[in-house]
Amino acid sequence: MGTVFKKTTTRPVPTGAEVGTKDGKRVARWRVRGKLRTAPLTTGTDGHPRITTRAATYTAKYRDHTGAVVERATGCRDEQVARQMLAKWEREVEQIKTGTLDARHLDSARRAATPLAEHLDAYEQSLIAADTSPVYRANLRSAVVRVAADCGFVTLADVSRETVERWLAARVGEKMSARSRNHYRESLVSFANWCQQVGRLREHDLHRIPKADQKADPRRKRRALTEDELTRLLSVARTRPLTDARLVRRGKNKGKALAELSDEAVTRLTTLGRERALLYKTLILTGLRVNELRTLAVRNLDLTAGGESIRLDARTEKNRAGSSLPLRTDLAEEIRRWIADQRLTPADRLFTVPAGLLRIMGRDLKAAGIPKRDDRDRTVDVHALRTTFCTLLSASGAAPRTTQQAMRHSDIKLTMGVYTDPRLLDIRGAIDKLPALPTGTSVAPPVAPTPGVSGQSLSSGFTRGQPSGEIRSPMGAVASACPVNGNAPVTTAVITGASIGLTGFEPATSWSRSNSTVVPTGAESPWISNKC
Repeated sequence: MGTVFKKTTTRPVPTGAEVGTKDGKRVARWRVRGKLRTAPLTTGTDGHPRITTRAATYTAKYRDHTGAVVERATGCRDEQVARQMLAKWEREVEQIKTGTLDARHLDSARRAATPLAEHLDAYEQSLIAADTSPVYRANLRSAVVRVAADCGFVTLADVSRETVERWLAARVGEKMSARSRNHYRESLVSFANWCQQVGRLREHDLHRIPKADQKADPRRKRRALTEDELTRLLSVARTRPLTDARLVRRGKNKGKALAELSDEAVTRLTTLGRERALLYKTLILTGLRVNELRTLAVRNLDLTAGGESIRLDARTEKNRAGSSLPLRTDLAEEIRRWIADQRLTPADRLFTVPAGLLRIMGRDLKAAGIPKRDDRDRTVDVHALRTTFCTLLSASGAAPRTTQQAMRHSDIKLTMGVYTDPRLLDIRGAIDKLPALPTGTSVAPPVAPTPGVSGQSLSSGFTRGQPSGEIRSPMGAVASACPVNGNAPVTTAVITGASIGLTGFEPATSWSRSNSTVVPTGAESPWISNKC
């Protein structure tokens, strides 16, 4: 049989407490928020006095189905209620022993009743062990915490599909994008899946929440830059730092490039422009993501002639694959000169990517006369340079599988459907390259037949028989030049002169011959007229 009791603990004597005696026992007295508190004193293992306190609620003590002694907090201040909790747990032990209750399901139910934050902390430790990026972990935790707070989820057992669906539906009214809503959904599903795998949750149906259609609700579609726009962007990026610094900001010369700069400032700004242009060019010709470029060190480069490439660290790459990307020869040469001029060591970062690169690029686009949005409402930002890389590969004739590999995508639909701008594809040129396919249709001869000369014909398909309007095919079938309803034919026969028999591999036979009619010079051909 189990028992219930209130746990007794000891702790250091509160600061400012008075030590005295009560009923012959040593006690300590102190005030908390104006109220007098008293507790008996005892001596700790270190020889210092400590106060003894009892818990306000009861704890149950019993043996589980394995025979181990278990102490569980009942959370009850009333002893009778605490004993009822103990009796319930002891019945569960008997049911497990007799096989009428699954211990794993019971344990999952108990753990699901604990605070949600405890499970989320454990899940985050699991993500750290899996070597996921800090940004991913922070975004996932933020999403789960927000949904839990808005929906009032306190324990894991509180999480329900219906409540989450209502929350997502409310976000539609707030104009939250489909992509953002899917992020919240996927974060919850990932968390719930892990809880189910480790036995913290028996089952869940959050994965049955329908996904939002991101294609029907695109908030940001990026476009690719043309070759002319790329040239202008790189030119402006190289010169704008120095040009802007020379502009007069106030006074009668406002807006003129008349400001005097020191030689040191000119050198610094020129180097900054050179770095920015090379940074853009690297993004355009490699398809790197901004964060990947930000963490790229000189040691990640192989600038050996003929084998120029970038080796990405798996821990900094989005897909954690540790990919190797080839470098164009001209880009590799510019990077080689940049490393030499800046005297960079293998451990140094290749570029200093500013945190405000998106804002800086927006100003560069404006200075270059490149609109951020086109007539299709597609935008240009830093990540659009990756779209440009993919589109240029497709437009150059690269195979879709090659482009997918260069983009490091696991799904070719993402490569072809999202990162390829159809406007830059030469569809007409591709169609013009299709082979010519002759249909075998007869064409008019270069010389018109001479009227009155027997044997000439404009086509060997059919021959005109009697002026009554009959048309005889080479196989001997007879048709009328005018339909039976008296209307004019859709097509007009153009064959005159004597008929010809079948020639070639088969000899002419009697059934292949047809009558012939010679049209006198100047006579009207009866089948040219619409009269029957």
